[in-house]
Amino acid sequence: MTAAQLIARVKKSAPPPAVLLLGPEAYDRRRLKEALTAAFPEGSVTQHDLSELTLAEVLDDARSLSLFASERLIWICNAEAVLPRGKAAVEEDEGDGPAGDSAPLTAYMKDPTPGVAIVFEASRFDFEGEDKRKQDRVRKFYTAIPDVVELRRYASHEARRETEALVARAGFRLDDAALDLLVEALAADISRIAVEIEKLSLFAGNRTVTVDDIGALVPDARATTIFALVNAIGRRDRVRALEFLDTLTRDGEYLPLALAFLSTQFRLALVAREAGLKSGQQVQSHFTKIGVPMWGSRADQVYQTAAKFSKAQLERAMKSIFEADRALRDRPPDDRLVMEQFILKMSG
Repeated sequence: MTAAQLIARVKKSAPPPAVLLLGPEAYDRRRLKEALTAAFPEGSVTQHDLSELTLAEVLDDARSLSLFASERLIWICNAEAVLPRGKAAVEEDEGDGPAGDSAPLTAYMKDPTPGVAIVFEASRFDFEGEDKRKQDRVRKFYTAIPDVVELRRYASHEARRETEALVARAGFRLDDAALDLLVEALAADISRIAVEIEKLSLFAGNRTVTVDDIGALVPDARATTIFALVNAIGRRDRVRALEFLDTLTRDGEYLPLALAFLSTQFRLALVAREAGLKSGQQVQSHFTKIGVPMWGSRADQVYQTAAKFSKAQLERAMKSIFEADRALRDRPPDDRLVMEQFILKMSG
């Protein structure tokens, strides 16, 4: 099921008793949350975190009758936290162990509380590369929930189409070249694009937004694309990684500088992993204390990179970056060829 299908269903009838939101796409997840929240009375929405509560405690809340609302929406984040870890996780991956204790959920789904909708948000894992195996474990644990919404990242053509729709709703004009640049510069990240369109709508007024306007108002676009390249490498998504490299090349990015950014990203992520940091806020606090300036969005990027790679993978990445940097310094016939070989090695 797609996000649009669930939104259409909610508008026509009551929401299902339970929904699993599977995938990292933040834009569609926000749209779903807005649509579902609007379907319930004010004050009837509760949020829980499965990294702080057990599944049984959350389901007990769902079974409890509220004195103030006959209809309730219970939104549950970090749905992946219920999965078994350590030896139990290894046994599960090998098919020798159970998929965690999902019995309370199975029992609840046989007799769900009338008027209560539960949304399980599992946004940590992607659909490609090494994440796919982990995501399959999440799907297996929540198999009792028939309504699963896959929140896949937008392909470039899908992001362009959605961007056109967002611009039309915002009520300003964006020329074709500027639209293409906005989508490419933000690596087809529709969540980021939506934020930039809000800014552009305030800036545009009655005139058409141009390529120069995009360059002025999205100053960190290239850094965002390089971070998207790191994420694609982390997912072992070779095709997307090469697409991001193509975007950087067309934008005129000096590739040794892009490699230097990658080096910094992996070094900081390695430090964060060795320090056992568990959130972007912890990353920011840790590096600030040791004298390394770190702003919030940068800390989130470092944390996400650390979460994508193991310590051994980060160490191998640093070695590969060193080799690529040496190759670039040896005056190769084409810097892009060196970067392509680096991506092929890292995503293999």
